[in-house]
Amino acid sequence: MTHTPFDPRQDLADAPVTGARMPIRDAATLIVVRDGKVLMGRRAQGHVFMASKWVFPGGRIERGDFRAASTGDFDARSASRLSFGCPPHRARALALAAIRETFEETGLIVGKQAPPASVAGGWRAYRAAGAIPDLSALTYVARAITPPGRARRFDARFFMADGSALLSRDIDGSGELDEIAWFPWKEAEGLELPAITRFIIGEIGQRLDDPDRPAPFVKFVRGQHQIEPMA
Repeated sequence: MTHTPFDPRQDLADAPVTGARMPIRDAATLIVVRDGKVLMGRRAQGHVFMASKWVFPGGRIERGDFRAASTGDFDARSASRLSFGCPPHRARALALAAIRETFEETGLIVGKQAPPASVAGGWRAYRAAGAIPDLSALTYVARAITPPGRARRFDARFFMADGSALLSRDIDGSGELDEIAWFPWKEAEGLELPAITRFIIGEIGQRLDDPDRPAPFVKFVRGQHQIEPMA
């Protein structure tokens, strides 16, 4: 990979340096692709981080993601990439966080049909809808760590799912995203995007043509953004 992930000037505009020493929190994102289009949502104007930007559904890992039931398993390559600096129980919880956050923010269910179950916490509505998350529907495609000094810092893992894995296709957002829509690739690239999201859209577009493409790990080392390929 020879191209840079994004323009550093745009990165600073997306999330200005505050000088704060913020902890890095685990987060997960799900890129859902259907009929040549990608699912995007626009963050509400009042957000401290990436306000009014179009992003993929996603958010922080929660305690309940470690305990949530699931079916299926990662493909061998995704499992190998996730094992880098991430124990299996956390890798599984990250993938489940991506599915849960997508459901909460868009109403779309990635998973398989299952008898409705009564559970506590963040998975209550998902399981009550008669679904169970399916890890085999997800492919691990990228990782990015927010540079230091920002108001929020995340170690974000990006997963991809095909639209065929959707049990529900009716969009019903929670309000965290003030607009949700499917966009063709070229149109998505023209949205008001954070630098990292623009980079990932380009990567996914190339991955659809080359599934064996290495997954990028975007990080900040000695004052510069670096991209390390995950084989």
